[in-house]
Amino acid sequence: MTLAETNGVKPKLHKVGIIMNGVTGRMGTNQHLIRSIVAIRAQGGVPGPDGSRIWPEPVLVGRDIQKLASLAKAHNLDPARITVNLDDALADPHNIIYFDAQITGRRVDAVKKAIAAGKHVYCEKPTAATAAEALELYKLAEAAGVKNGVVQDKLWLPGLVKLKQLIDQGFFGKILSVKGDFGYWVFTGLTSVSPQRPSWNYRKEDDGGMISDMLCHWRYVIHNLFGPIKSLSCLGATHIPVRVDEAGKEYQCTADDAAYATFELENGVVVHFNSSWCTRPRRDDLLTIQVDGSEGSAVATLRDCLVQHQSATPRPTWNPDIPATIDHLAAWNRVPDWQVCDNAFKVQWEMFLRHVVYDEPYTYDLLEGAKGVQITELAMKSWAERRWVDVGDI
Repeated sequence: MTLAETNGVKPKLHKVGIIMNGVTGRMGTNQHLIRSIVAIRAQGGVPGPDGSRIWPEPVLVGRDIQKLASLAKAHNLDPARITVNLDDALADPHNIIYFDAQITGRRVDAVKKAIAAGKHVYCEKPTAATAAEALELYKLAEAAGVKNGVVQDKLWLPGLVKLKQLIDQGFFGKILSVKGDFGYWVFTGLTSVSPQRPSWNYRKEDDGGMISDMLCHWRYVIHNLFGPIKSLSCLGATHIPVRVDEAGKEYQCTADDAAYATFELENGVVVHFNSSWCTRPRRDDLLTIQVDGSEGSAVATLRDCLVQHQSATPRPTWNPDIPATIDHLAAWNRVPDWQVCDNAFKVQWEMFLRHVVYDEPYTYDLLEGAKGVQITELAMKSWAERRWVDVGDI
């Protein structure tokens, strides 16, 4: 694959070696390799402010050399840049970025190795199993002088981009409350339908669980859109006790498969999030976020956003003894597609690559990752102690 010429002249290239560890997993393959790095190469690299381009050159790291070879072949990548030996990839000075999409339990040791080798670090979330470990990674990266980041992809979903624009434009007036609803039915494997998520997600001993998986997401969404979290209350649940693993064997589910959390923000906004892998959605999308304000309301999905201004709000009168006369769903208008949004993971990859090569500002560092893990720890504490907990500085 070659870069396209501009007016007959090839742009200056910044070739960047990227160690992609855990790339054979679902997220590593689909979102980070295919829809991000391979897509960036297909578009001719990442354009820079001076007319140059960043050209990512991934080295695929995993535990199965045949899977790695198949991935490289399928996506026209250098077949020599695959390995099951992380140390070999770290020893190559051409590789200046280390990316980790392994399961959480393997992440800390690998990231520490990468930092010690002087690599810039970019990680999936959660960055560690505990807030103490996550904060240690940030401190090590800062002490080593390496740039660092954590995946916070949902900030660039088209629906949330539209929602943020409405907030910035003052559409809501004073924001009063937020209701998030996330999840879908993950098949257990006990019927003829196979599960669509890996079994480790439902084993606490393998760092699985809804709280650890999703509350990291809700933390950065809440913080960046609505404000810092002051306190929280969370109830977890393991609704389905037995599932079937990849080998077709039944196993006991030891991790939570649903979480019901309420957040009080420093500005007084109340946010509630239901998250479940045991629900059959009857809503617009797998994720919906409703924002209610003094002047208007909005419901954002993964790609769309619907609004209802105060001037168009129906005036219902509660009377369960007669049929409803208002079509509430029809009283909402769709926000236009003001801009074309690229894949959210790819957008953040391009931001991080520009941060590394051109030193552009970047705020989604490993400290933000540690704050996400802090929220999950506090949520687990709230569940265990059945009480509200305050969110302190980290």
